[in-house]
Amino acid sequence: MPKISIIIPTYNESQHLPLLLSDLSISNDEAEVIIVDCNSEDKTREIGKLYGSRIYKSKKKNRGLQLNIGAKKATGQWLIFIHADSRIRQGWLKKVKSVIGYDENSVCFFKFKINNKEIIYRFLEILVNLRSYFFKDPYGDQGLLIHRETYFKNNGYRKIPLMEDLDFIKRLKNKVSLKMLTIPIYTSSRKWEKTNIIFQAFKNWSYRNRWLKGESIKSLHNDYYKN
Repeated sequence: MPKISIIIPTYNESQHLPLLLSDLSISNDEAEVIIVDCNSEDKTREIGKLYGSRIYKSKKKNRGLQLNIGAKKATGQWLIFIHADSRIRQGWLKKVKSVIGYDENSVCFFKFKINNKEIIYRFLEILVNLRSYFFKDPYGDQGLLIHRETYFKNNGYRKIPLMEDLDFIKRLKNKVSLKMLTIPIYTSSRKWEKTNIIFQAFKNWSYRNRWLKGESIKSLHNDYYKN
């Protein structure tokens, strides 16, 4: 039984997935990689199989549902949730093992980095890491490391297509200790490249604020994907 299960939700990620799976491939003897795919029309599933990942299907394009399917299929004592367009640097496994070796109650997220050399992204990284460190509000693109007992005891990710990451963290914060790992995850800059970076940051804040005030996920989802 592997000690770590790495869970990746996918939809048409054949461009990014090989890079992440290559980063993770050094852990094959100590971790399993689980891909939960939602009817990808490209080579996502074939790529996953090529790298030895376990592939499962989700009937709906719903990241909360996909993450929860992966968690239920996982056999590892520890779960790592990570987005398909992320990259993770060499040495991550050693760092993770040093954490899980002494504290089963910790929930950890990775330091936020953006895979783009433009200087404006450095300011965004600083702001996100400060927010995450002081307020313990990491987003899903920062990954999550959690013991399976803690995950299921807190009912895991809800089967919602948006805000599944913040919803789960909100339920965890008053019960467990959240910590930032010093090793970073590099997330793709693609969502910021489509629009002005300041506008995108404000847009993300706006959706989060609307959700915290009780607006329905369906309404937020319709607006998010309409724009």
